[in-house]
Amino acid sequence: MKTLQNHMILFDGECPMCNLYTKAFVSTGMLAANGRAAYQNDMDKVCPVIDKQRAVDEIALINLNNGEVTYGIQSLFKVIGNTCPVLKPLFNFKPFAWLSSKVYAFISYNRRVIIPAGTLGGSYPYQPTFKIQYRIAYLLFAWFCTGYILTGYAHLLTGVVPIGNPSREYFICGGQIIFQGIVIGIYARDKLWSYLGNMMTISFAGSLLLAIVLIMSQWISFPATAFPLYFIAVAALMFLEHIRRTKLLGLGWTLTFTWVLYRVALLWIILVN
Repeated sequence: MKTLQNHMILFDGECPMCNLYTKAFVSTGMLAANGRAAYQNDMDKVCPVIDKQRAVDEIALINLNNGEVTYGIQSLFKVIGNTCPVLKPLFNFKPFAWLSSKVYAFISYNRRVIIPAGTLGGSYPYQPTFKIQYRIAYLLFAWFCTGYILTGYAHLLTGVVPIGNPSREYFICGGQIIFQGIVIGIYARDKLWSYLGNMMTISFAGSLLLAIVLIMSQWISFPATAFPLYFIAVAALMFLEHIRRTKLLGLGWTLTFTWVLYRVALLWIILVN
């Protein structure tokens, strides 16, 4: 595998996802052994003319020979294109590059709620810029995917929970965003968007776990009791993850209580109707 020599990529050392994929670049030989560093470790030493805020928002790739810096999706294109030259025409195709830049921004500006940092808020003076349009887009994406998967999984719970109309799960997921948004708006308004992003990541991750069994059920015959038991197990994991993330956000137990209260109340309403 061809290595991009004399280049260093600066990643977010507080982001587990960024750490993982840049480490993969090094371990697969796409970058040299010293080709990655956390930008929190004084990026001025690597490149004095770097745009610090942009490097925090969009991963920076520095040419150590001439000081040239690329940012965001272009950094990834440069690393991947060096290893796989056959992809360069695709990377130079403007519609693909534009779409890729939007997908990259969607992930980058939501990375701290997709996989939260291990430190509360981060201690580095430069932090990722908050862009509300990308957070709203993420909430809508997670809401739609979660509602879609839950609608399918509801058919596996026949006999335990009434199926209801096709839009029920979408209303439930959307209602939780509104309900919890009101609660945190009263309780800790400054963390509203961070909390909602984390909460919908939990919902989305839980739905992906349900999707595994939903897909497997097309080919494997499970006993009827397996589906509600698996659903309860996934809900328990989501509960634990909610506790973990609210602790990282310094939000205490109030939002976990209202998160559970909403779900229990909705389940009661569904069962009695």
